[in-house]
Amino acid sequence: MNRRKLREHVFRMVYFLNFYPAEEWEKQCAFYLDELKAEQAPPSEYPTEEDLAVLSLVPVELMGKAEELDETINAVTSGWTTSRMSLVDLSLIRLALYEIREREDIPPKVSVNEAVELARAYGGDDSPSFVNGVLAKFMDRERK
Repeated sequence: MNRRKLREHVFRMVYFLNFYPAEEWEKQCAFYLDELKAEQAPPSEYPTEEDLAVLSLVPVELMGKAEELDETINAVTSGWTTSRMSLVDLSLIRLALYEIREREDIPPKVSVNEAVELARAYGGDDSPSFVNGVLAKFMDRERK
């Protein structure tokens, strides 16, 4: 499975976990992975063992850091707080920030670009520019 598809699955899992209490996150991820493994996908999209490890760890770890990530998001946005954001936009911004902070193997520009592309696919009309704007403010703040 390529990184883009892997990231899309992580995003989808993060989005879904917003609807469940923390004690159910691992169980919900396991359900998602069971469904993913059962799909009749082309071999290039079938998850490897490494992919499955990422998919079972990253969404739960990211959601465990959601409060910390939300504080960062709220610090760079004006007029918008995470409580006002759509869950799609918030999930994408959280994922990008998580990758920027935790995944040294992913260049920050790639995380931002992929979040914007996923916002085009899953968000509303304004989602790509909103996600890009929030992440750009974060990147500007980090450079200072």
